[in-house]
Amino acid sequence: MLGGIVLELRSPSSVDGISIDPEPNWNFDTLVSEINSLEKKLNASSKFPSPFTKTSFRDVPGARRMERNARGFVMRVSEDELESVKDESDDEDHNQSSIVARRFVCDELYLSDSDDELVPEHELYLMHKMVPFEGALYELTNDHQTKVKEEIRIQVSAVESGIMNEIETSRSAIARVEKYRETRKEVERKLDLQYQRKVAEALDGHLTAIQREHELKSQIEERKIRSDAAQEEAKRRGRAIQEEKLRQEKARAEAEMQAKIRAEEAKKEAERKVAEEAAEQKAAEQKAAEEKAAREKAAEISLAGSSGNLNGKTEGTSGKFVRASESALTLEEQRLKRLKELEDMNQTLTTRSNENFSSFERHISRLMRQISGTKDNVTAKATEIVKIFNDPRCPNSISIAAFAKKVVSFCENPSSPYFACSYVILMVTSKFPQAMDVLLAELHKACIYTVPKHIVYSEMAFASKEAYRKAIGFQETEGKIENVDNYLKRTESYMKLYGALVQTEIPNVRNIHGLEEGWAWLARFLNRVPANRVTATALNAFLQMAGFALHRRYKTQFLKILNVAHEHFLAKLRTKQDSSELGPIVMEITSYLDDKKYLQEPEGRSLLSNLLSRDRAPEPDHHESYYQDQYYGSRHYNNWYHQ
Repeated sequence: MLGGIVLELRSPSSVDGISIDPEPNWNFDTLVSEINSLEKKLNASSKFPSPFTKTSFRDVPGARRMERNARGFVMRVSEDELESVKDESDDEDHNQSSIVARRFVCDELYLSDSDDELVPEHELYLMHKMVPFEGALYELTNDHQTKVKEEIRIQVSAVESGIMNEIETSRSAIARVEKYRETRKEVERKLDLQYQRKVAEALDGHLTAIQREHELKSQIEERKIRSDAAQEEAKRRGRAIQEEKLRQEKARAEAEMQAKIRAEEAKKEAERKVAEEAAEQKAAEQKAAEEKAAREKAAEISLAGSSGNLNGKTEGTSGKFVRASESALTLEEQRLKRLKELEDMNQTLTTRSNENFSSFERHISRLMRQISGTKDNVTAKATEIVKIFNDPRCPNSISIAAFAKKVVSFCENPSSPYFACSYVILMVTSKFPQAMDVLLAELHKACIYTVPKHIVYSEMAFASKEAYRKAIGFQETEGKIENVDNYLKRTESYMKLYGALVQTEIPNVRNIHGLEEGWAWLARFLNRVPANRVTATALNAFLQMAGFALHRRYKTQFLKILNVAHEHFLAKLRTKQDSSELGPIVMEITSYLDDKKYLQEPEGRSLLSNLLSRDRAPEPDHHESYYQDQYYGSRHYNNWYHQ
């Protein structure tokens, strides 16, 4: 409970360095001067630099009246101060209920000039009597402190307002900075897009220029290729024209020469007839007639032996000169007859149409020369040849005849890919079966041992050895017969092609002249053909190409027929081994039989998957896709094939 408290000053005591003399006889002027001194001290030691200014002269009104009427003053406390007092009383554990009035009277109470903290109870001292002017001094001091607090509040508010303004200014500046940053980012983004657009346009222009340059180069290359092709075609035509002129000139020269020879012969004959006597002329004519009859007979025998009209059962002297089975000669005769009919048909077509089909023949020849031992190559070449067969611009019979001739001619080279060529033959003949007989007929004409057939030399049947050699297949070049070594090499090449052809097997494709024909050829050969250097070469070449497949198919039966070849054919060869020329071929056949080389797959039999592969491709899957949509063409077989 608050009440009047009389405070007794300690002696000596000082306030802000001013000693207070506790004399009770102070006058008013002394008090005023003391207050002014106190104010200066307060202004000097204040935390706020602003000086304390008085609004009015410190003159206490009614001082004399207060002096005359010395009584206690009335203190009025505002609600704010009351709340402050309540808060301080709560902090100091005073009871709030002790504050019961807003107005109280302090008659003999002396209060300290410090309102921040209460004076402890042990420092409070009651005064016996309050001086009259102390109340006015306290009121003035309190008024001064209130004004100072108000100024402090105003300054704090101003500072707070300034701080808030600074904060708002900072926020506004930050907002402007953020806005400027966003604007800058947008500008940079637009500039980046513009730069990227320019880069893209430049790149597009560069690529367009490169593309135009490439197109220009391609056009130049195409023009160059077309120009080269045109020049090559012009050269080819020029060569063809030149060759035709040379041929015509040669034919004209030969005709003139023959005419001259005939004229000279006629002249000589006339002179001889005039010069000789009648008796001598008659004897000469009789002798000439006999010689002519003998020559015609020999020529007839030779022609019959070479064309297959003779067989083992032919009566007369002709049966002694041809060694072959009847069935083989019959097949040869039929095939040669079909080939002759085909050639006659082609001659008629060429004459009637007045067209030159040599370009198709050259195309087939070029395709045959490009054959190699790979799957893709074989399939491509067979497809191209089939397209030529189906070309309506070229008759089917002409393309088939050209194909058969080019195959036989291509395989004359010992280094030819026989197995790859046999694959092409089988793929083509599977769609055009008539081509197989034509091809076999060309082989029979080129090599009689593909029949198999052998012609024995006889002076009665042949006018000379040259005629005999022509009958068994020797070629003549510029009036000269080839030597025996070249003939043996060609015979070996033809037999290798024939052996590769009979053993070729492709899934879902029937080989018209397959292993059965190869087995029949081997049996006919050992039964009818004599043993000599040429026949041994033919047998060795056939076994090297077809022996592996024949053994895989016939097994023990094939071993039996090889035993026959070893005991009879080789035995007869050894009896003729007085000549050193038989030694190499006898050793080759003996090595083949003794070393059982028929158990080893011959090189090149299985086609390679591609040009870079070193592993052989498995045979069962070969060209299966090529024959999935197999057909025999839209054309019917020619009438000459069915006759």
